[in-house]
Amino acid sequence: MKKKIQVTLNGKKTELEVPSHRLLLDLLRDEIGLTGTKEGCGTGDCGACTVLLNGKPVNSCLIFSGELDGADIVTIEGLKIGPEMHPVQRAFVQDGGVQCGYCTSGMLMMSKALLDENPDPSEDDIRFAISGNLCRCTGYAKIVKAVQDAARELRNRRS
Repeated sequence: MKKKIQVTLNGKKTELEVPSHRLLLDLLRDEIGLTGTKEGCGTGDCGACTVLLNGKPVNSCLIFSGELDGADIVTIEGLKIGPEMHPVQRAFVQDGGVQCGYCTSGMLMMSKALLDENPDPSEDDIRFAISGNLCRCTGYAKIVKAVQDAARELRNRRS
């Protein structure tokens, strides 16, 4: 059964007609064409599909489209600030937090959510926040450094 929903997707109000049981991940990738969000496990265990839903990180492979009416959704495609990369994106590139790239969009979205909530996270805070996002390439040290550097940049911008 299809349902009409209105969402704000990456800052743009959008009206969609979706099957209620369609997963947000599939809606984003297959119907809307936003392929930056990746499917890793399909069970909510790896974090590759993390998006922000009403400002909070969620696994898009676990959210039904029929539940989204009125929601504010931000995907990796919406992370940029105008034409400029978000500080967390820039830091991941500069610090080598990106290797194969498969986990990157989920890591970036989780990192942004952390920094929105905690502008000065400790290393333990960062490691805890990204603990639901699996990476097989980096060993996490470069990712942690990137989040620390992004936090520093964001704090400097606020000063």
